[in-house]
Amino acid sequence: MRQVEFDGRGSRVRWTETPGAEPARVYVHGLGAASAVYHAHVAARPETAGRRSLFVDLPGHGISDRPADFGYSLEDHADALAAALDAAGVRGAEVVGHSMGGSVAIVLAGRRPELVSRLVLTEANLDPHPPTTAGSSRITSYTEEEFLAEGYARTLERVGPLWAATMRLADPRALHRSAAGLARGSRPTMRRVLEGLTVDRVYLQGALSGELEGRAALEAAGVRVVTVPDAGHNVMFDAPDAFAAVVAG
Repeated sequence: MRQVEFDGRGSRVRWTETPGAEPARVYVHGLGAASAVYHAHVAARPETAGRRSLFVDLPGHGISDRPADFGYSLEDHADALAAALDAAGVRGAEVVGHSMGGSVAIVLAGRRPELVSRLVLTEANLDPHPPTTAGSSRITSYTEEEFLAEGYARTLERVGPLWAATMRLADPRALHRSAAGLARGSRPTMRRVLEGLTVDRVYLQGALSGELEGRAALEAAGVRVVTVPDAGHNVMFDAPDAFAAVVAG
């Protein structure tokens, strides 16, 4: 495990790392998740093994610190991720981001382009104001204080044992602020940033999640969109063969 300060107040973002060939692959989890849990089984497969791999837990999640005075916006998370990559000496990484982690990866690529050579995005949030059925929308249906008082416990009961296993490791305040940051999105939006990037970009969409909004415009901008049969939001769990094939390129 490695760590570096990210907020100027002593709070540390942490990651686990396996050695291997460059360029490094950097795995970034979604809201209420943890990177190694969602991606280590993919990084260890024969088609992806042998590459230097970093499993970064964003602030407020997993093994990273959870300062109460941190904003947890997409930009805040991207800057913390950049601090980890700077400390690790990583440049030109292949960043594999799931859901909110994909949004953070897009913002990172826009703010620090020298850190990213390729994006593999799994159902990343591309637009602000997600639908009311999204997990982030349900979390932000509470005020922050309501979420701390009762919403967090109710959310853990509602999301089921798989997501709750990692969500219970997230700080409730950080979880709510991260969901609010995801709902606000970035400026310009994640979709606009993604369309304007020139690095290799792949977007995975689980077929069970429905058609990707704005797919034609993304493809016209050079984003390769891959629809994965029989998979939902967690493509890496539902279809690990297909997921690993895309990560491996």
